[in-house]
Amino acid sequence: MRPAEATAAVEFGHILLTQDEAEIGATPKDIVWTHRSTTLYRYRSERRQYPVPVLLVFALINRPEIFDLRPGSSFVEFLLEQGFDVFLLDWGRPGDEDADVGLDDYVCDWLPWAIRETLRAAGQQELTLTGWCIGGVLCAMHATLERARHVRNLVLLTTPIDTDGSLYAHWVRRQSFDVDALTEALPVIPGAGIDWANKMMKPVTNFWTTYRKLWDDVVAGKPRRVAYQSMAKWVADNPPFPARAFREWMTWMYKRNDLVAGRIRLRDRRVDLGRIDHSLLVVTAGADHIAPRAGTVPLLELVSSRDITHVDRPGGHIGLMAGSKARAEIWPQVGDWLKKRSYAKEDV
Repeated sequence: MRPAEATAAVEFGHILLTQDEAEIGATPKDIVWTHRSTTLYRYRSERRQYPVPVLLVFALINRPEIFDLRPGSSFVEFLLEQGFDVFLLDWGRPGDEDADVGLDDYVCDWLPWAIRETLRAAGQQELTLTGWCIGGVLCAMHATLERARHVRNLVLLTTPIDTDGSLYAHWVRRQSFDVDALTEALPVIPGAGIDWANKMMKPVTNFWTTYRKLWDDVVAGKPRRVAYQSMAKWVADNPPFPARAFREWMTWMYKRNDLVAGRIRLRDRRVDLGRIDHSLLVVTAGADHIAPRAGTVPLLELVSSRDITHVDRPGGHIGLMAGSKARAEIWPQVGDWLKKRSYAKEDV
């Protein structure tokens, strides 16, 4: 091995072995409310300009620090700079004691309680509810119940709605995938197992291309260590999924495609997407294999909202909102949309 290659190999190994030392989710914030493993945070700011606060809700299979990945590449940081009052709902890390937690707990209890505490802390009557991936589905479900009277604006980022034709549905609908047997055997589904399944959707990219690109960058003398390590640390941190919620998610969303058909019921109330009448922003990614664009756009025809904006851009499920081009290409569009809809009603 040549000296330059040996040096590159050492650097390559060092980046991989020290990725856990990367600092993510570093924007200062304060705890507003907690319940079981769930925590509501409010980010500190002296630049709050818009009265309507923004509540960020992420998925159940990754940590919400993706909203605040690292300084200079943080959607939270961007929103604060624009003058928004930003809150984050962190679902925490479920344990075996949470085996009986279902989607109704998230949608009918924990999310509305977080909304209540957000409004109390902000001193406002309405907010913008922003959900990403599974978090977007939870937000959309909530918005259908009692018309979510405290939600003025609904923002859904790369959110699965109609799963027919998706790779997930192709896998999950096989008889060999017995979700009932799995969730009867395990109180929580290990996050590492879900992460492995997600990565197998694009195995060459996830198990080879990512590392080959890092190696090429190291050899070229431009490894972008901080960017790589922050994303890698976030990707590798996968909390468990409560068994009941996992069974419901897989059965309702992928085995039977119940959401788009209006067949889901939570606490005896039907989740009818036609009841969504809020100002609605839907963001899709052209290369999204987790929540393909074709599986999200049916929502645009199902809701009763009059104020609907659809933004579709190139990019992947995560990269669209957290990649190197997000600050220039997508965040300003989201920010401009929010600004027009975040004034007090008497100021409009």
